[in-house]
Amino acid sequence: MARNPFTPTFGVIPPFMAGRESLVEELKEAFDNGLGDPNLCTIVSGARGSGKTAFISLISQEAESQGWISAKTTAAEGMLEDLLQQAVRNAREFVEEDGGRRLRGLSLGQFLSLEWENVQPEEGNWRTRMSTLLDQLASYRVGLLITVDEVNVTIDEMKQLARVYQHFVTEGRQVALLMAGLPHNISQLLRDDGISFLRRARKHTLGRIPDREISDALTATIEDAGKRISPAALAAAVEATDGFPYMMQLVGFHTWAQAVAEEIDVENAATGVELARNEMADGVLAYTYLDLSAGDKRFLAAMLNEPRDVPLARVAEKMGVGSNYASQYRKRLLEQGIISEPAKGYVRFEMPVFPEYFAERYEEDESLS
Repeated sequence: MARNPFTPTFGVIPPFMAGRESLVEELKEAFDNGLGDPNLCTIVSGARGSGKTAFISLISQEAESQGWISAKTTAAEGMLEDLLQQAVRNAREFVEEDGGRRLRGLSLGQFLSLEWENVQPEEGNWRTRMSTLLDQLASYRVGLLITVDEVNVTIDEMKQLARVYQHFVTEGRQVALLMAGLPHNISQLLRDDGISFLRRARKHTLGRIPDREISDALTATIEDAGKRISPAALAAAVEATDGFPYMMQLVGFHTWAQAVAEEIDVENAATGVELARNEMADGVLAYTYLDLSAGDKRFLAAMLNEPRDVPLARVAEKMGVGSNYASQYRKRLLEQGIISEPAKGYVRFEMPVFPEYFAERYEEDESLS
């Protein structure tokens, strides 16, 4: 039986990553160009389930394939030491480990002879120790990619990393920084005056993926794993995905699991879509809903039963407030990745399944109040 090729799990790189090709190519070119390429400091944002962690993993893989070393962490206390230890571990073929011995000489004659020397542990603060590592890597013309997921500016070490990275760049070191987080966390990071240089970083939003690219990725993943999908089943899967990377993996995974025959049919897709929608609600949407304020909920409720793209003026009218007041909640919800702004003066639900999920939960909350 063929293995299910879809990967609706945290941070796993899918066989075909739809809709991110141009950004991946930009970063691959940056690793090739090295020092001075502006893409070596890049920040990506996106809603829950938009594929940020998988994207970071893919870029780390691409960097390593081009001869760089990568160190990955999540914004949390202890992240700096974690980065250093990972970097040393991944660079062990180039650098000496602290507190051990290194091979100084090797002779191959009638007998094998090894000559060792003691290595003293490196002392100093995090910047000093990281600089020593970068010096050693530089002698081999090897760069270091640092990636930080789930950016959180309230973590002091997050800001310390940003400040030290600025020094590394000024010193001409071969180092890159890729950060990812929810839109409101990225917004807070960029508003922090202590690390204002990050405002000059390249910024990208991992938003919806066009249906054509979703269709191509689903088809390629299925066929590469040894099955086929009927046109009707494919159309149903694409529609249910609604351009959302995590939803694509969920729909693909459950649809594949339903198929006994070599071809996935529309019945398999219908069951798979229903299972995917339930899992999306439990795994992503429930937590998104819990983060909403009362004002956020009023704004979203005003978007229900309206066309896909809703005029902000219409939302304000239904809320019974002025446009300026409604705009405050528009900004909050944009930063949370819950809505998008398809055109000036319009808003749209960004996350698939969320309008239906929100309507049901909001009605329950209102009936209990």
